[in-house]
Amino acid sequence: MLTFKDRATAPKHVLVRPVDQESVLLNLETERYFGLDETGTRMWQLLTTSPDIDAAYQELLAEYDVQPELLRENLTELVGHLVEHGLLQILPADAGKLAEV
Repeated sequence: MLTFKDRATAPKHVLVRPVDQESVLLNLETERYFGLDETGTRMWQLLTTSPDIDAAYQELLAEYDVQPELLRENLTELVGHLVEHGLLQILPADAGKLAEV
């Protein structure tokens, strides 16, 4: 289950190309592509560069005039769609942390 404390990354098999204010994502393994409009492109940029999904969400809240719940719903939907098509990978919040001994 996705939580906003998880981290999103672009898999190595995904090629991203900007086209004006939009983007095209290509899954090199399936040879399927996906287009993002200007808002989707900004979401992608923040998702793949922020320390976690919540940080991306908070930045989007600051940038856009949108109701918080609507943004949360739209962001969750986009993440789910991208993951489903192999265009985004979700890492658990605790991934990469060493266990304390």
